[in-house]
Amino acid sequence: MQNIVKLTNTDIRQTDGSIILQNISLTIGEGEFTYLIGKTGSGKSSLLKTLYAALPLENGFGQVAGFDLRSISRRNVHVLRRKLGIVFQDFNLLTDRSVAQNLLFVLRATGWNNQTAMDNRVDEVLAEVGLSFKRQAMPFELSGGEQQRVVLARALLNKPALLLADEPTGNLDPETSDDVLTLMRSLAKQHNTAVLCATHDYRILQNFPARIIRVIDGKLNDD
Repeated sequence: MQNIVKLTNTDIRQTDGSIILQNISLTIGEGEFTYLIGKTGSGKSSLLKTLYAALPLENGFGQVAGFDLRSISRRNVHVLRRKLGIVFQDFNLLTDRSVAQNLLFVLRATGWNNQTAMDNRVDEVLAEVGLSFKRQAMPFELSGGEQQRVVLARALLNKPALLLADEPTGNLDPETSDDVLTLMRSLAKQHNTAVLCATHDYRILQNFPARIIRVIDGKLNDD
């Protein structure tokens, strides 16, 4: 199994440069679903930001989807991010654009320029998340669960090798959270996409068991 994420003996820093995770190692294989758990402020989000090159990696070895995190240039970060899907707790949808326009915006920003191909890809991902009938809806017309499905569709547009999810169910009720987790796991398995899902919701760990990485006292412990 190919490693999509490989970190070896590296430190993870916060935006102010201080070290929050020290001398950590982590591997995530192709198609593997992994939870990242720990207290608020323990370093989960900083680790995710390092993996999508929003925070620099300054020591050790780090590779994501074939890109070296220590040597990647600013001008190539967008190329790495085409290989990644990112899902946040806050939906971050463009409120003045329809569902389809939100997705088309991302496709244009990641280098697509054939309108027919873009329209077809939007239709494909909306069908995958069960929202084909919401193509022209505005974000304010959607429920929280529907908005998170749009976010998941947005993350899947470029068929990522790795899906990074930071508290993806944090703003959802338990039933909707289960729906979103079920969908996310199903789509990841269908496309052989690796997933690293940061959460503090222990209920979903029980309902949807998978590998667990715990962040404790600046270290990663693999369950």
